[in-house]
Amino acid sequence: MAKDHLEAAIPLAKSTQDQIVDGSTEGASADAQELADHARAAADLTSDPIWRAGELVPWVGPNLRAVRQAAQATDLVASGVVLPLASSVQQIGLSSFQPVDGKIALQPLLDVQQTVSGARQAVGSAADIVDDIDPDDLIPQVSSAVELLRASVDQANGVLIGVDNATQLIPAMLGAEGPRNYLLAFQNPAELRAGGGITSALALIHTEGGSVSLVQQASSSDFTKFDTPVVQLPDETRGLFQDKAAQFVQNTTLVPQFDLSGQIASKMWTDRFGGSIDGVITFDPVALSYLLAATGPIQLTGIDEQLDSSNAVEFLLSGVYERYPDPNVQDAAFAEVAKAVFDRISAGSIDQKKLLDAMMRAGQEQRFKLWSAHAEEQAVLDQTTLAGPLPVTTDDSTGVGLYLNDATGAKMDYYLTASTATTSQSCRADGRPIIRVQTTLTNTAPADAANSLPRYVTGGGDYGVTPGNVSTYVYIYGPDGPADPVNASISLGINAGIEGGQARTAIDQNHTVAEFKVELAPGESRTVTADFLAQPGDPLDVSLQQTPMVTPSVYTNEILPESSTCEFG
Repeated sequence: MAKDHLEAAIPLAKSTQDQIVDGSTEGASADAQELADHARAAADLTSDPIWRAGELVPWVGPNLRAVRQAAQATDLVASGVVLPLASSVQQIGLSSFQPVDGKIALQPLLDVQQTVSGARQAVGSAADIVDDIDPDDLIPQVSSAVELLRASVDQANGVLIGVDNATQLIPAMLGAEGPRNYLLAFQNPAELRAGGGITSALALIHTEGGSVSLVQQASSSDFTKFDTPVVQLPDETRGLFQDKAAQFVQNTTLVPQFDLSGQIASKMWTDRFGGSIDGVITFDPVALSYLLAATGPIQLTGIDEQLDSSNAVEFLLSGVYERYPDPNVQDAAFAEVAKAVFDRISAGSIDQKKLLDAMMRAGQEQRFKLWSAHAEEQAVLDQTTLAGPLPVTTDDSTGVGLYLNDATGAKMDYYLTASTATTSQSCRADGRPIIRVQTTLTNTAPADAANSLPRYVTGGGDYGVTPGNVSTYVYIYGPDGPADPVNASISLGINAGIEGGQARTAIDQNHTVAEFKVELAPGESRTVTADFLAQPGDPLDVSLQQTPMVTPSVYTNEILPESSTCEFG
């Protein structure tokens, strides 16, 4: 009977989600109630004294216990997450969150804060229950169901954390507590910076009481070099990247820590134009192409071009340089595209589901980042991918990083691709895992790039790079190391090499870093490798933070079998 109720709940969970997305709030609420009823029945059937007594029986007991815990978790999710959220959506309506004439109604967001916060706590508790289920000694039918439930609850937990963060942050960011100013920085990954790409255009966004307006635009040409760094970089970071990030607006994301980039961009803007900045947002043309899937095509007025999700990347990162060699025209095109998309979104002329999908994809690929000047809001952002932090090690994975800075001095990174693999193994007596990070860079430019591409794209050899070649600084960040950075380079035991050369090693905020410089002729590939020792107990599963490129990088992760013989490192 419990099995029948749990199986009946499965399609109801999916239909509730689908109906919410499709705007059928009444149907979603009805399905959510039926789902909760089935989950409650299953929980009741598996929690009576006779069932609990059966859990003491050898062999049978672990399976009965697992089913009870699974039913309890399902009931918690149904009654504490799905039902209240579906009810809130029915009462408020998805249309409440759609901008109208540049204004978003803030009260609906404020109304759901408590409900969402409660749902986040409920799904977190459900995740704890499922994680407590011991998979040993379970029959296949039970163990497979538990693993499916665990994956679903973990996914829901991640989603609810994001939704809760959003409902807490968005009202304040939209001026619920007073006017705000945000700097929007448009990055160009055709000339890579560790945090994404060179800053080519900027805009000032003003929010107040839910109203959102674009009040000023500027390009990188409006800024000259700052004689002294506008922000004091940490000594270790400055040792790797010098002070260029804090002296040129184009280089605000030269460092991989976006909290630094946000502070730098904010200070540069206020030094140049005055006023105050409450936060900095960055995105790139690839993210813009995702947004165009939601807004529909846009017609540029300054030049005769129509852009949509299929051609925006090619035009903004390649075609514009070929067709419009004047840098002022190029900057104007970037600015006009950004403004047109902003106007469409703020007017509510969008497909909401596609917009949400676009924002989530851009955030996951690190193409959309956010820094807040308000410490309490930044503390929330630090828990998300939008903060753009250095790699972190969690209970589930060991973090490493791969960051790229252009050394060509031009726009050749449109043709640069990367394929990265991480490999880990437990093979040492001291329990410290070995992690290898290996990346292959390829220059996909045409063989005659020196002559067929504009000088503005190739650089014309002005910085000592042969026209048509791509020159890149590669920084591989190892896992979190010892707290004392003086000993990190010794105890981490890094080996780093490049075909035909050696890496320079350094320390940056508790990470050992291997730095390479790679130059590639058209069609050429080169591979760089760095091996690191993680800390005892660090997970063998590896997560990679990396610079978002024009062409999304290929990434694979392999865990080698535990052995007394180390295969690398």
